[in-house]
Amino acid sequence: MFGTYKAQDVTILLKDISGLVEPLGTREREKLIQSGRHYSEMLPIEYEPSEKYLQAYFYALNRYSKITAAAVANVAEKIFLDKGKKIALVSLARAGTPIGILIKHYLERKFPCAVTHYTISIIRGIGIDKNAVNFILQRHKPEEIQFVDGWTGKGAIQRELNKAIEDFPEVNAGLAVLSDPAGVADKCGTHEDFLIASSCLNSTVSGLLSRTFLRNDIIGAEDFHGAAFYSELADKDLTYQFINAIEKHFDDLPEIKNSAVEMNSGLAEVKKIAADFKIADINLIKPSIGEATRVLLRRLPWKILVHSLHDEKHLGHLYQLAKEKGAPLEVYPLKNYKACGLIQRLADN
Repeated sequence: MFGTYKAQDVTILLKDISGLVEPLGTREREKLIQSGRHYSEMLPIEYEPSEKYLQAYFYALNRYSKITAAAVANVAEKIFLDKGKKIALVSLARAGTPIGILIKHYLERKFPCAVTHYTISIIRGIGIDKNAVNFILQRHKPEEIQFVDGWTGKGAIQRELNKAIEDFPEVNAGLAVLSDPAGVADKCGTHEDFLIASSCLNSTVSGLLSRTFLRNDIIGAEDFHGAAFYSELADKDLTYQFINAIEKHFDDLPEIKNSAVEMNSGLAEVKKIAADFKIADINLIKPSIGEATRVLLRRLPWKILVHSLHDEKHLGHLYQLAKEKGAPLEVYPLKNYKACGLIQRLADN
């Protein structure tokens, strides 16, 4: 084990690459990505949130902890109905890992079941860590496996998972997520685009682990995909503070809004945004509150589309982070989403 997750909560199927990769700044990474280098071959310098931004995070966590708990409960019940008493949760690192822990804890508290939880890597454009999937299949029946992530943006990871699992035809590629505004997940807590507070932070709410990494000079053919452990951030680790803040509501859950969305309608909305803003590459469009937050944390934002400039309740942390990053906010008639991040195109800069 590496990172700060408890061994009883998750088995981390990742190779420890701590100290082997020099992190790069945001602009340098963005230029390399847009010139054809794959994002998984680099690690970013971790964003250390300002005191004001941390205040926005804690405000968001306090405001959304109950709906997050309700979404955990809702999707966990669907998993139990589908999988039964033996469940192997497979969360997608890194955002899926704390969500997988929450689902595991809820299942074990509420149902007579045995839940094993793994976290593995999936990389857009490359696929899932097949060594990790084979490791799990040596220990579990295919029908016990349930993939888990936090939310859906435009559905890219679900499509990547569908493609990757073609090599494992006995395994169901359907995702379980808390929030599915894209209309692509097999199971969800709700289709509403609400703020899952863990999306506001990077490693400090993800066991101090980096995003996953794959480069053949460091990751061998028999290795799991890699991740670095930021042990120097130990005094800023909020991983279990986040998990505990959600779990305390498991016995007092609010009713959750679960309005229907048209399947795959998120991608149609992204294509409309691409046309309206003359964006040729839809990978530069990141819809949903969670994805817009990540654009501000990890990428070079061009602008942030929001459904309103006066929705402090849902978007207060985005307003704050956009101000810090100098990213303009623009009102746009979003349907599936409350926010959408647009990444700067650097080819002509």
